[in-house]
Amino acid sequence: MQTQSLGKPGPLPKGMLLLLLILGGALLVASQAGALGMGPWQALRGQMSAYDWQLWSAIRLPRLLLALLVGASLAIAGAAMQGMFRNPLADPGLLGVSSGAGLAVALWILLPFHLLLADHWNWAGQMLAACLGGWLACWLVFNLGKGRQTSMLWLLLAGLAINTLAGAFSGLLSYLADDQQLRQMSLWGMGGLGYVQTRELLFGALLMLPGLLLLLHVRKDLDVLQLGDVSAASTGLDADLLKRKVVLGTALAVGGSVALAGIIGFLGLMIPHLLRMIFGPGHRFLLPASALGGASLLLIADALARTLAAPAEIPVGLLTSLIGGPYFLWMLSRGRKKE
Repeated sequence: MQTQSLGKPGPLPKGMLLLLLILGGALLVASQAGALGMGPWQALRGQMSAYDWQLWSAIRLPRLLLALLVGASLAIAGAAMQGMFRNPLADPGLLGVSSGAGLAVALWILLPFHLLLADHWNWAGQMLAACLGGWLACWLVFNLGKGRQTSMLWLLLAGLAINTLAGAFSGLLSYLADDQQLRQMSLWGMGGLGYVQTRELLFGALLMLPGLLLLLHVRKDLDVLQLGDVSAASTGLDADLLKRKVVLGTALAVGGSVALAGIIGFLGLMIPHLLRMIFGPGHRFLLPASALGGASLLLIADALARTLAAPAEIPVGLLTSLIGGPYFLWMLSRGRKKE
């Protein structure tokens, strides 16, 4: 594995301004997109009734906020994992973190855990289960790699094993599920932003924001970690403690994302990789930039999901996979040519 040089972050102020402008444009487009075609622009022109505005604020606004939160969380988690493993292919989906969280949610849906909580708190238990499943998958990858070179091939094999096991158990649960549970698991597994209520979004934010803040807090330490564990230790950095923080932050961010929006793949792979090519490998600015880029991409993907087949809706996870799959193959072919 080639260690990335820290280098300079590049023309960051202009780049961050550009990302903010892109995010603002994506918000405007996503706020108007959909079969109804109504949004703040119509409200400013007095073309929305009180009922229309209430409908928009109750359904569309939480969806926009969810896209911002999930997109930023997956992209930051991907950037942090790539820094921790010093590997541009590290991604919550490829390494099985999303699958681990997804399996935990499937277990919560199928097994009678809901009896432990009142009906109106069942979604809270589902989110906590997702965070626990994501943490367990991330912990497995981290501990299996202790004391060895975390090469690209090994990471892909570890992620393949976890994804395969999680997929097999999820398939078994689907076989045992009734029709209602099967439909819920199927729609949730394809990823979507249209099934969350305001209270669920607020509770998910309470879980995910501490994880995001933790990952942003250690971004400078991730730069030091690129020198290697031994060299980082000579600077006074506790590499094991840093990695545990990244694992915890990733579990909270990705687990909450999976619980709220289902499986949305490749976002944590594409955004950090693209921004690293533009801004450089320094994590001090890469993680905040990834948050802006991930939120923008998911907003645009969700707008397309609501308009391409209107009035029907395409699961947004399918769109990100259609984009991310070819991008991942391009990354592999590009890496092979460099060997």
